[in-house]
Amino acid sequence: DIFPMPYPKISIIFCIKCKWNLRSAWYLQELLQTFGDQIAEISMIPGNSGDFQILGQLTEADEPICIWDRKMHDGFPDSKVLKQKVRKLLFDDKVSIGKHNERVSTVIDKESTQDLATEKVCTACSDI
Repeated sequence: DIFPMPYPKISIIFCIKCKWNLRSAWYLQELLQTFGDQIAEISMIPGNSGDFQILGQLTEADEPICIWDRKMHDGFPDSKVLKQKVRKLLFDDKVSIGKHNERVSTVIDKESTQDLATEKVCTACSDI
């Protein structure tokens, strides 16, 4: 086959109004850098107001696995924590994410995102 099956895959669902597209792209890049050989697809999907979820799916027949949900987990994950959860939930801890795969992470402007990370309801979307 020229086009391999797109599994396992990860979908990053994010709110555009909250301006979480850059954060989503950063997570995508971090996951691709670490799991590029094992992940068939990583996608970014514009979601509903206030949404930020990272879902994984092993096969077409499997239900999506919630790797991270901003509302359920009270904010956004550190990239190391996210990678550990992906490894555990999608690869049964079989993929190494040791120092040879780690690199200096892109720094997200913490001052501009810190308040959003702990809010249950996005202020940008609360007027909707």
